[in-house]
Amino acid sequence: MEKRDNVVYPYIPNSVSKIKEEMLKEIGVEKVEELYQSIPKHLRVKGKLNIPGPILSEIELKHHVEGIINQNKSCDEYVNFLGAGCYNHYVPAVCDEINGRSEFLTAYCGDTYSDHGKCQAIFEYTSLIGELLEMDVVGLATYDGGQAANTSIRMAHRINGRKEVLIPEIIDKDIVNQIKEYCDFMEIKKIKANKATGQLDLDDLKDKISEKTACVYIENPNFLGCIEEQGEKISEIAHSYGAEFVVSVDPISLGVLETPAVYGGDIICGELQALGIHMGYGSGLGGIIASKDEEKYIMNFPNHFYSLYENEKGEFGFSRSLNQRTSYHSREEAVEFLGTNVGLWAITAAVYLSLLGPQGMYEVGRNILYKSNYAKKVLGEIKGVEILYQESKSFKEFVVNFDRTGKTVEEINRQLLKEKIFGGYDLSKDFTDLGQSALYCVTETTRKEDIENLAKAVERILLSKDSKGGKNE
Repeated sequence: MEKRDNVVYPYIPNSVSKIKEEMLKEIGVEKVEELYQSIPKHLRVKGKLNIPGPILSEIELKHHVEGIINQNKSCDEYVNFLGAGCYNHYVPAVCDEINGRSEFLTAYCGDTYSDHGKCQAIFEYTSLIGELLEMDVVGLATYDGGQAANTSIRMAHRINGRKEVLIPEIIDKDIVNQIKEYCDFMEIKKIKANKATGQLDLDDLKDKISEKTACVYIENPNFLGCIEEQGEKISEIAHSYGAEFVVSVDPISLGVLETPAVYGGDIICGELQALGIHMGYGSGLGGIIASKDEEKYIMNFPNHFYSLYENEKGEFGFSRSLNQRTSYHSREEAVEFLGTNVGLWAITAAVYLSLLGPQGMYEVGRNILYKSNYAKKVLGEIKGVEILYQESKSFKEFVVNFDRTGKTVEEINRQLLKEKIFGGYDLSKDFTDLGQSALYCVTETTRKEDIENLAKAVERILLSKDSKGGKNE
């Protein structure tokens, strides 16, 4: 691509030199560089960036971008066994049809402002999520599940004024890093996991909890797919010290698993992506926050509530409520900065839940349970391969260990790509005590033959010659 000076970019507004000069004159600035005086000189790049010149032809630009995009391999082309936070669930066509409508579709957060139709749609979302979680109070979806988890922890701090949070040892490292940043004023303690089940070590929890503990936070299922069966006991321990019990849950699991509300969860959070939302290279995420119907919880939600109202004429409408909690209303005096909400994905999740209903959610959950357990059985029969946490029930994800094969997860995954298979998430860097282990994921989109083909491919890879020319025994 040819470099050009003084180019007028057709896809960048106000790039005409005359317009830029007028804009600078209007604000009393001679050169653009003056706008960056607050940035220290040692942080500024000297000279021009070494980047290609612009592609001015729309058709050439389209070909260029498509060439980059076509280097990606999607789950439509490859069989996927990768999860670890973003999942290849089936998206019913009606979800795309409704969230693509002009009254809902937006490039930003999809908020309501004075849009009463959207107010009603988000009210339906909060009602459906409330029914799914068996919770009375649900806020508008946050930016993602990570933000929802962190806001839930901060809510606990605001409720009891304590600055200690207990989190499980088995947890997504990205979530840990978010907690360290978002809750940097709090002390974080990790609770050990039972080596056989992957569930929380209750003795370690009892040793570490104290009168300083704001909340006990768990994930169920946890990051490695293990179902936490001790929820009621964890709740009792947390509440005996006056701590809140915060549970992050995979909503797609609630067709077959009890909601945390049943075993004592005070604040429930989670990630919406499984509910009718496509994987999107980091987009398509939304966070759930729900709680009991008590003032101490309600007034500590930073995100919007949507309620049904009746006027003196008996007419019904939908609107935001208790806005004084939010930074939209009270700015720096609010309980917490609101940040970006994701109304579009909230509406999409509402469509998905409306479409499936309780029976549909049960069938999806059962389908995932059967298929993931079948995958554990088939992979566990391969020589040298071990399924970890066998004493625990799992949902959707499970850990496969390759230590006895002489192969690394990285090597196996590289070879699986040649078979058009996305292998499991490599745990060897974040969970070093698990050795060469991978987190495999199975959803309702995974077919029986996909699982069997995966097992055959892994067997071939393990029997193949390694990079040194030897053979794995």
